[in-house]
Amino acid sequence: MKKVLLKKISIKNILKDRTILGLMCIVLALLICFVLTPLFSKAIQEKTEIVRVVKDIKRGEVISGDMLQTISVGGYNLPANVLKNKEHIIGKYASADLFQGDYILKAKISETPLTEYGYLYGLDGTKRAISVSIKSFAAGLSGKLESGDIVSIIASDYGEFRDTIVPIQLQYVEVLAVTTGKGEDRVYQGNTEGDQELPSTVTLLVNKEQAKLLAELEEKSKIHVVLVYRGEKNIANKFLKEQAKIFYYESEFPEEVIADSDVEETYDE
Repeated sequence: MKKVLLKKISIKNILKDRTILGLMCIVLALLICFVLTPLFSKAIQEKTEIVRVVKDIKRGEVISGDMLQTISVGGYNLPANVLKNKEHIIGKYASADLFQGDYILKAKISETPLTEYGYLYGLDGTKRAISVSIKSFAAGLSGKLESGDIVSIIASDYGEFRDTIVPIQLQYVEVLAVTTGKGEDRVYQGNTEGDQELPSTVTLLVNKEQAKLLAELEEKSKIHVVLVYRGEKNIANKFLKEQAKIFYYESEFPEEVIADSDVEETYDE
């Protein structure tokens, strides 16, 4: 008798729970249909004015009024930092190339003129920039080096016995710039018609000891630049951290720079 009673009670509770669950589903459906959906539709349909580029603007160029237009677009999902007032843009400088039809983000304009060779302004005293000669077409990776590359330095014809050495202090070094004989930084422009001037020097980001060694190799050997890595900045930094372990000087390498890292892991990613 007790078993039958318990069974009836259990079935009754289940039916009661299902009724409550059904009512909750109905309320939720009504909420979505009559509250959330209209709000979402309204947000999509709302218009806002933004500034758009009407003619291409080169990096560093002063932005004038005839380069811009104000248009009305849907406000939904617009970037938070898109600029909406031409008066806040005219007279500023483009910090990146802008193309016809682009929206203008705050990060793409600058209050002050862009400085040529801006990469040199990032030096903080712990690092140096030094240029070494590219003495042959092959020694400079056949003109294919780019800013941001991680390279190794090999020195041939070094010393009395004309040895070829691979200094452990120069296993992984970052390229700041590749410069032609006219003193102009070479920028990769894809496949272009006609001959391009080949680079004659490469500028490297180094510490004091590396700079001293490179100066010696420049005078006493033929320097060859070997490409190690080109790609994502976070992976490039792993190579630089590995190199930093060779110079375990707290004054030159902050703790986070000499933190443990395994360059071999980059090949697994």
